[in-house]
Amino acid sequence: MPTVHDLDQLSELFTADAGDDLYVRWSHGPDVDLDPARAQQSSRDSLTGVPLPGLSANPLRKEPWWEDRSVRLWLARRLYDYQHLRDLRGPGVRPWVLRGTEVARGPDNEPLVRCDEPLAWVADTVLCESRALVDAQGSREWGPMDRRPRPAERTATG
Repeated sequence: MPTVHDLDQLSELFTADAGDDLYVRWSHGPDVDLDPARAQQSSRDSLTGVPLPGLSANPLRKEPWWEDRSVRLWLARRLYDYQHLRDLRGPGVRPWVLRGTEVARGPDNEPLVRCDEPLAWVADTVLCESRALVDAQGSREWGPMDRRPRPAERTATG
């Protein structure tokens, strides 16, 4: 599977495909997620352990309200939101782009998808570029969707 090395390459992939059925998934990759030995493509709810009827992924689809704003910034946001999953899920977890079909919604209202085609790995350079582009927006009210307590909160709650 090829690797995209910068936001421009990811934007080209997105634009060439129209982006409507593209998703990013943070996992050990399609070789694990699409293993034919599994009964179906499935994720697991991290709170309860319940198997989910598809792969948890995040849409790259650009919403109509975004209009003609920067595709690069849109994609940077989509990657930035979930970069913490690599640390949370452990070594070997990385983002990859897939073409998929939504089959259900997960407990965080995320799409659960069936992967129709794995398209590309996303290199660390893209993650760094995404972080820099999002940080350059200067918003104090916006950040990643990381539920883990911040260090001060961990100390206060034990």
